[in-house]
Amino acid sequence: MWTVCAVMLLSLMFKDSLQNSASPGSRSNQPDQPLQPKTFSGTIVSNDTLFPIDQPVMNVSDNIFNHTTGILSTRIIPSSYILAILIGIPSNLFVLACLSGKRKLSGGILHYSLAVSDLLLLVSLTLRVHYHLNNNNWVFGELACKIVTACFYGNIYCSIHAHMCISVMRYIAVVHPFMYRRLSKRFCAIWASLTVWAVFAIAMTPEFLIQQTYRIFGQEIVSCHDIQAYKARSNQALIPYRLSLICLGFILPSLVITFVYGSIIYHLNRSSRDWKHYIKASTLVFGIFVMCFTPSSVIHFLHYVKLYSHNQDDLYHYYRVAVCLCSFHSCLDPFLSFVLTKTSTSKPKLTSFSSKLLKPSSIM
Repeated sequence: MWTVCAVMLLSLMFKDSLQNSASPGSRSNQPDQPLQPKTFSGTIVSNDTLFPIDQPVMNVSDNIFNHTTGILSTRIIPSSYILAILIGIPSNLFVLACLSGKRKLSGGILHYSLAVSDLLLLVSLTLRVHYHLNNNNWVFGELACKIVTACFYGNIYCSIHAHMCISVMRYIAVVHPFMYRRLSKRFCAIWASLTVWAVFAIAMTPEFLIQQTYRIFGQEIVSCHDIQAYKARSNQALIPYRLSLICLGFILPSLVITFVYGSIIYHLNRSSRDWKHYIKASTLVFGIFVMCFTPSSVIHFLHYVKLYSHNQDDLYHYYRVAVCLCSFHSCLDPFLSFVLTKTSTSKPKLTSFSSKLLKPSSIM
């Protein structure tokens, strides 16, 4: 799987040699225009009478068009999505089936929420796969594009926050066992899950308020989310919105997860018992989390900085590849949860750091 990621990144570095030889057609070069957050930039031209009124026509540069129709975008990226779908959907459905019969287990609520968000993310990729394989031509309409876009990004952030909640519960169980015993774990798990889903359902509302599909001028191609125009009034708030979403959806939970796993590993190392397997498993889970979610979020953030300071959107090429790692994490979550569950129950008891005992079954 990591080999696939390496191939995608190398392909992006040499994207000029991987682009299709198809002629860009009758598109005309345009002077520099104000840029749009997150996606490629373009200029709206007069709407042709042959096109639907609710589907504006976009004029883009040859470089953007060639990348959009190149091998990286139409073959390599969808191939990675297909791999994630084939592994992730069955494994997450299996997790949901197993957890459905364990309603009394408080930890199962958070894992159930994580599996649902991962499953919805992978399901949304099915239409994205068709879009990429169809030469980045969206055929499902404006509303479907908005739903898929909101589902994709919303569930990425829901997955990150579900990991944060699970890690916090593990932290309390290991480092503060007496507090964990007094805690109403089922109540906390339910409200944590509901809060995460409610927050990001609201946070995705702007995706339904902006135009997501545009017909490319001179070509029979309709883009979905990847190419947008800067409209002074309707899109002015998108840069602060996207930056706030990155801070809330990734930076904040990543800081919490880093502190939590660091504290767990530190305290387990100080324990008189041998917890090497659990430490290795926790390190593995944290390392994969960082590797899958950090590249896309960092590039996403730098993209806005560069867009705001230099009016350049070239980092979006790299973001489209890096975001594939998020889909890989969604198919790895069931296996990582299994690893932690097995390691946390491999010992008869977990010694707290006040020389007290805590049952391993209570560890998330």
